[in-house]
Amino acid sequence: MSDNIIAQRITEARNNLGITKAEAARRLNLSNIGYCRYEYGERTPSMQTLEVIAQCFGTSVEYLTGKTDDISPAKIVVDKKTNPELFNLLQTLSSSDNDQIKRISIYASQLLKNL
Repeated sequence: MSDNIIAQRITEARNNLGITKAEAARRLNLSNIGYCRYEYGERTPSMQTLEVIAQCFGTSVEYLTGKTDDISPAKIVVDKKTNPELFNLLQTLSSSDNDQIKRISIYASQLLKNL
């Protein structure tokens, strides 16, 4: 993994969110200087730190490390405490078969269009 691509991708992901470096550092529970060292390529984040950055910035480790150009996350994490309704819905759907999920997805899309 290239330090330069990681620094560039961290910066792009932060800019995509429209937040400042200081806000990014706050959200990641890092000092401003520590966070900036990642963006400037002066320091390489550990894999664990990359996972936290990816989750916080709504992207994937694969994007941050240059393995994909798709900034969208490979997975979405739903916190049961902050969004219990969505968590319960997804838990229910996880036991459904693919045909049921497809029909529910089409129905949900139609409902959302009519809102």
